[in-house]
Amino acid sequence: MKSAIKLSITIVSILMLAAFSCKTNKENKISDQEQTAPKSINLVKVDKPSNGALYKLDDEINFALKLQDEKIIPDSIVVFINSKKIGRLIGLNYSVTTNNLSLGTQVFRATAYKDGLHQTASVSIKLKSKIVPKHYTYRVVKTYNHDPDAYTQGLFYKDGFLYEGTGQKGASSVRKVELETGKVLQSINLEDKHFGEGITLFNNKIYQLTWTSEVGFIYDFSTFKQVGSFTYSTQGWGLTNNDKELIMSDGSNVIHFMEPDNFAEIHRIEVFDENEAVNQLNELELINGDLYANVYQTNNIVIIDPKTGVVKGLIDFKGLLKDADKTGNEDVLNGIAWDEAGKRLFVTGKLWPKLYQVELISK
Repeated sequence: MKSAIKLSITIVSILMLAAFSCKTNKENKISDQEQTAPKSINLVKVDKPSNGALYKLDDEINFALKLQDEKIIPDSIVVFINSKKIGRLIGLNYSVTTNNLSLGTQVFRATAYKDGLHQTASVSIKLKSKIVPKHYTYRVVKTYNHDPDAYTQGLFYKDGFLYEGTGQKGASSVRKVELETGKVLQSINLEDKHFGEGITLFNNKIYQLTWTSEVGFIYDFSTFKQVGSFTYSTQGWGLTNNDKELIMSDGSNVIHFMEPDNFAEIHRIEVFDENEAVNQLNELELINGDLYANVYQTNNIVIIDPKTGVVKGLIDFKGLLKDADKTGNEDVLNGIAWDEAGKRLFVTGKLWPKLYQVELISK
């Protein structure tokens, strides 16, 4: 009996010792982790400029940092513009010229180091164009009939015919249209759930966007048979191409350059004039290397440098649709088509009964 009791005491003692040892090891492990875990540190913050500040391309921007604690001086501070390292800071101020940057959003980052730790402070600024756009008016060369029920979202010209993408749920389509009469010769309708948007011809296929469905459709150019589809994560507005990439607007001032096979974004530009971002870019057309874009809910078409996003020109089409031609159902100007062989420019609008061949006149 005494042996049994002695054995029980021995087992309990061993278990208690093991538990204590495990606890001690666990505490030591936690302590080691605490010693090796990186500690946060606050060293600097951006004092100037303010977040979202707007500058002109070529301006010199003066960035100023401020210490979080006057008693803690960083060992060093490295400065970045976007992902590019541009130098090591001497003091708390840094000046940078913007002539080699692109238009739009630029992120300035300063990473401060102290005793093996580091902290990054950042600020976002925007760059606008330094160029005043050339202003144009127009002359109507010829007027054509246009289907007044066509809510024009996309337009292009090919071999004597217009191709038109129309919008509105339940009325969205792709059409082949006889230029001289406005007669619809061929068409395919979208499902009622889709709101059709811009179209373009690429590699003998018609690509069509939808507004908010985040899906686009691909059609055989000759038969209009659907041969594919693609997806994207923005709204779809205007669409054109440069023979290598599909070029897409989303209703903002951003133009997306997309890979045709999988519709992955290759790069983008932000569009600015000399004053501000030019938003609500809609129907697109590439003409002689420049990107023409309707500005939604205005009478304006802007001419954009597709490499930089700079607005080079502004066309004012005020008064294009004459009062005598109005039915009272018309919506805004939208629709640009270019006849490369004949050097003819065509424009129209949503639910307009007329389409116009126009000539631009410099003001």
